[in-house]
Amino acid sequence: MFGTTMDAIAKKKCFRAKRCSSYDRSGRNADWVLVKAGGTHVMADISGAGVISHLWFTIAGQGRDNDYLRKMVFRAYWDSESTPSIETPVGDFFCVGHGAVCSFQNAAFNMSANTDGYGRNAAMNCWLPMPFRTNARLEITNDAEVDIGMYYYIDFQEHDRLDDDLLYFHAQWRRNNPCDGWKGPGSVWGSHEHGVRHNGPDGVNLSGEKNYVILEAEGQGHYVGCNISIHNLYKGWWGEGDDMIFVDGEVWPPSLHGTGSEDYLCHAWGMQKNAFLYNGLSYNEVEKEFNDRGKVTVYRLHLQDPVPFTRSLRVTIEHGHANDRSDDYSSVAYWYQTEPHKPYPEMPGVVARLPNP
Repeated sequence: MFGTTMDAIAKKKCFRAKRCSSYDRSGRNADWVLVKAGGTHVMADISGAGVISHLWFTIAGQGRDNDYLRKMVFRAYWDSESTPSIETPVGDFFCVGHGAVCSFQNAAFNMSANTDGYGRNAAMNCWLPMPFRTNARLEITNDAEVDIGMYYYIDFQEHDRLDDDLLYFHAQWRRNNPCDGWKGPGSVWGSHEHGVRHNGPDGVNLSGEKNYVILEAEGQGHYVGCNISIHNLYKGWWGEGDDMIFVDGEVWPPSLHGTGSEDYLCHAWGMQKNAFLYNGLSYNEVEKEFNDRGKVTVYRLHLQDPVPFTRSLRVTIEHGHANDRSDDYSSVAYWYQTEPHKPYPEMPGVVARLPNP
């Protein structure tokens, strides 16, 4: 139906291509909208059946500060639902966290930055399909102290009807700042006491209960990936956390149990500065030793290997082996499911969303 795979390019299309954008309705070149401080701008309010096929956002410089991508929140509602199916700070949705921008590309997202870093200009794109049957409403809320200008395209396909088996797209942001890691003697990574503690009972995780939670969903659907932004607060390697994905109420050990953070991200021996189609590193704050200090954003897309669920899904990962580390973790989960979806945790206020210094 979407007509986006290579073997479908030559097939006849049965939809009408349409767009909502910020173009200047007067015919001049002021092709942006001003999102008032504390206000919300509705970018699209579309009636009927359709599929959003592409998003392009960029934020104008006037009034912007270094944290604008965490202060602005993107929400989307399908079929007049009362709670959003997409709710995430703008930058994190496009696979780069910490309020930063960085040029990278994967199979679903890209960002093109004039200069990598904080408070810089960037174009942000998403190509994940987002079906709706009666209505789609996409909004931007500006929680900054000043008005901010924004340019956008929302490209969509207008259909007469959608197939019954098409599910609704969801994206949810979460954060633990910091994660609840080890405390007291042996909590310093790499110390002799840390090694002793790792070889004791604290170094064993047979439940996953204290893992960082990427997603908790209820209903029927499939998980298609996530990005995770880590601020390494204590130096040393932040990884070695096993991924554990619990399907339909499973108890430990789940059907999908991994062997370490970088392994879930399809890397090995730490993370390398690579942004591949389905996995990689989209942002690193420092050029050298980025596995041991600073801020990173990493991602894993399950577009070729989605994780289906019929009742519920809990996607988790350890924050360090046996949850020994207390770093700042935030994430965006991407998935499709039936409606209604489980209500999301309340979006933290703007101060709680800001990156650490």
